[in-house]
Amino acid sequence: MRIIYHEESRVFHLWNDSISYVMMVLPNGQLGQLYFGKRIHDREDLSDLLELTVRPMASCPFPGDRSFSLEHVKQELPVFGSGDYRSPAVEILQPNGSRICDFQYQSYRVEAGKPLLPGLPATYVEQTKEASTLVVNVKDSVTGICAELFYSIFAEGGVLARSICYHNEGTESVQLERAMSLCLDLPDCDYEWLQLSGAWARERHIKTRKLMMGIQSIGSVRGNSSHHHNPFLVLKRPSATENQGNVIGFSFIYSGNFLMQAEVDAHDNTRILAGLHPDTFSWKLQPGDSFQTPEAVMVYTDLGLNGMSRIFHQLYQKRLARGSWRDKERPILINNWEATYFDFTEDKLVKIAEKARECGVELFVLDDGWFGARSSDRAGLGDWVANLQRLPRGISGIAERIENLGMKFGLWFEPEMINEDSDLYRAHPDWVLATPQRAKSHGRYQFVLDFSRVEVVDCIYEMMAKILREAKVSYIKWDMNRSITECYSAALPPERQGEVYHRYILGVYDLYERLIQEFPEILFESCASGGGRFDPGMLYYAPQGWVSDDTDAVERMKIQYGTSMCYPLSCMGSHVSVIPNEQVYRRTPLHTRANVAYFGTFGYELDLNRLTEGEIEEVKAQISFMKKYRSILQFGTFYRLKSPFEGNEMAWMAVSGDKKTAIVGWYRILNTVNDRYTRLQLAGLEPDFCYRNSLSGSLCYGDELMNLGLCTTDSTAGEVTGGKEPCTDFESRIYVLQAD
Repeated sequence: MRIIYHEESRVFHLWNDSISYVMMVLPNGQLGQLYFGKRIHDREDLSDLLELTVRPMASCPFPGDRSFSLEHVKQELPVFGSGDYRSPAVEILQPNGSRICDFQYQSYRVEAGKPLLPGLPATYVEQTKEASTLVVNVKDSVTGICAELFYSIFAEGGVLARSICYHNEGTESVQLERAMSLCLDLPDCDYEWLQLSGAWARERHIKTRKLMMGIQSIGSVRGNSSHHHNPFLVLKRPSATENQGNVIGFSFIYSGNFLMQAEVDAHDNTRILAGLHPDTFSWKLQPGDSFQTPEAVMVYTDLGLNGMSRIFHQLYQKRLARGSWRDKERPILINNWEATYFDFTEDKLVKIAEKARECGVELFVLDDGWFGARSSDRAGLGDWVANLQRLPRGISGIAERIENLGMKFGLWFEPEMINEDSDLYRAHPDWVLATPQRAKSHGRYQFVLDFSRVEVVDCIYEMMAKILREAKVSYIKWDMNRSITECYSAALPPERQGEVYHRYILGVYDLYERLIQEFPEILFESCASGGGRFDPGMLYYAPQGWVSDDTDAVERMKIQYGTSMCYPLSCMGSHVSVIPNEQVYRRTPLHTRANVAYFGTFGYELDLNRLTEGEIEEVKAQISFMKKYRSILQFGTFYRLKSPFEGNEMAWMAVSGDKKTAIVGWYRILNTVNDRYTRLQLAGLEPDFCYRNSLSGSLCYGDELMNLGLCTTDSTAGEVTGGKEPCTDFESRIYVLQAD
């Protein structure tokens, strides 16, 4: 990788073996964009990539020169109001009411490695040789606002990480009204836009449409990244497939309000913006103050959607997730929530744990209901003290009993929330986010604590830390079950209320960081009513997340398939749950529920004591299988093979690093009769290896399996019969392919 600045042409070129990023100082002194894509050769003068021509009706900054207009050039930090009528990347309200700025190039520096972002999650390196960072300094002379534009290029893969830090070096306060982290101007619009969208219990479904003239966007103003739109988008050429073609992926490493937008202008140029949602953001920048935007990551590949996903998986698994659990196989857990809800005693929990231990489960997780006056969802949140009526010896007592079984103990928290029926609320009613003289909206009978206030975060930290210091807790499930409304902090003046949403997320990050530093061996799993805050920001603190509250195997196929566009399997919380399923009341076979859950962290969400002896033996076999292969399933190379959004069958696979072992998951939603013979083309195998099929015992070379395909034909190709292995609705199979 290299970063070079050509003084004479004033061109910057960042490149590695995969990509090039080229920009230049424009004739007006601002920073312009020239190219992002597959690696190109460097030369002394790439400024010819800047095309200028006279455009009718254009506004131009140079007297007598109609060829240069900001409306028609690609820019790094565009500002509205001086000829560019497209959406800006930055907007600053000044004391005189103006919002116009002119950020002129000042200087640059190149740093080995990659700097951390104070108080924010971001990708990182462990050795400086892994990345290089270009920092370009620009300044608006009228206001004295300076901006440092950070560009970190990694040595491997088509990855570029970007962020901006604003400094007020002027003499007056200004209001930062828009602060996007990334702007990318592309010279055409021949792309399909792919997003991950949905709602509670159907998160991250793949939605694709063609880019059209005008503005299209995804975002959140809910205070969390949301179930509805994930902070991730893809631009792919229409001819691109899973395994070939040009793809650009964008990911925003943040857990709060965001905006990701594409604007196609009248000449089919495309502007991509990613950053904090401007509708809910305003930041007072006093003289001497600085503001750092969260990080955005861009990935380019010509190896299709799977190629893009593999880059994100490797990056986020190894250089976003952190801590002692980053590279460890995840423990197989059982969670008591769907087994007991609020109806439990210590002895009842231990009975569930004993059966789980017998089956090979490694971690027992006590979910909601262990604290305060928590007998329903109407009371207790905020009082993080054990309910001694249910747990006579507190958390340390139940943890000790679980540990004595030879298992680890985990605990559920929802630290950001509070019920009005709680001791904490009665002591500090002003600690709730609420607008004066306005009604408070509740969600799930609870309210949101004002995590923009240090004293609130301090209080929750001390309560949580006390429990963790006194009890042997190996895992925390951190939940968050409602979005923010009436966003107003009693601790901030009127001109700073636009800062509350962002300060809230900074408070969440701060609490996570403090707990991680004091308790580095605890495995954190993030949760937000399922997938309401499943984003890269959370992955920096919690190496796995609860993908969705919907545990139905059929629904999870779509959810986990879509999630894999950006996120590695090692971070996907996936469990086998009861039937009929609690969300859709569907009955799916036990083996299919496991066959979906294998492709994630794996666990159980039920009371194993209620299963038959035959089912228990099946569970034991499932756990044995997962323990044998979880390293490949969680840390191998993952490939999507058939989309559940496009037909009746779905398939994916994981391949070991040495390519000697592959695990293929094949799933059929509804049964068919007298159908065709079927084969599934695999990916990622070594063509010259000969693989033995665990189900048929057959031997096939890798090139055959990837080109002719794996035979998946069963009795649905003729008369469906109830033989030794009957075919039913919601059928699935796991093929283990082992190279001899």
